[in-house]
Amino acid sequence: MQLERITDQAEGLRRLLVRASTRVITVAAARTGFGATSVVVNLATALARAGKEVLILDESQSHDNVSNMLALKSHHDLLHAVRRGKTMREIMLHDGSQNIRILPVARAIQALPTLCAQEREHLLESLAEASCDVDVVLVDATAYKESDISGSLAPNQPLMLVLNSTASAITESYALIKRMAMQDGRQNFGIVVNKACNEQAARLVFSNVAQVARQHLQVRVEYLGYIPFDEKLKRATQLCRPVLDVFPTAKSALAFGELGRNLMLLPAAESEESGGLPNMMQRLIRQVSTLN
Repeated sequence: MQLERITDQAEGLRRLLVRASTRVITVAAARTGFGATSVVVNLATALARAGKEVLILDESQSHDNVSNMLALKSHHDLLHAVRRGKTMREIMLHDGSQNIRILPVARAIQALPTLCAQEREHLLESLAEASCDVDVVLVDATAYKESDISGSLAPNQPLMLVLNSTASAITESYALIKRMAMQDGRQNFGIVVNKACNEQAARLVFSNVAQVARQHLQVRVEYLGYIPFDEKLKRATQLCRPVLDVFPTAKSALAFGELGRNLMLLPAAESEESGGLPNMMQRLIRQVSTLN
């Protein structure tokens, strides 16, 4: 009996520690088509296979969002929880893995400026419930525009910027870094190069962006890894499955595993140590209230 009680207490303490140290990582791209959503889906799978509990916040309402990429039908979303009393059980999506949950939040984020105080409080409570016992929250951020509040969703949290090797991707990604540095005060950017032929090519793309950003913006730009061009990743996407599920030994599958390991080695943000996702959202609510 005594041993059972000690075990239960240890388990309870573990859950509290996990909740307090939840990693919140925003994944973004200068525009759709650079592969940010694919990175979110496949990175979540890699982290789940490493034993992490993962929550994806799906900000996009486009056809190429997380839910559609996994062939999941979303009948309700976070705004239904805030305004219609829907439960997390009714809202949360699962891709078949017990370690990955998906929460559609696009309409709630867009409606944030119009929410009353009670609705905002309910939103925070819903997010706290959704992120309970979660190790990593991946925010699939919408394509950044100057008018979007989603670009400021996590100004002090790790940001993973996804780009490819095209000239337009490099130019647009630098423009995004500049806007976020000057408007949001962001100082740290992680770069993932997608669809690279090899690591040497990926690092060349990274250095082109990083050199200009450091020189003109005085920001910290860090190389997090690359995803190789891989026909098996393309095929897995067509099957609406993560590449790790259908081709676990593919080049891209191994790269997502490496990316997940690199990500977990990043130092924790200050807000990760003081409340995780609800704390982050409180900052956003204060920011929106100031703008209004």
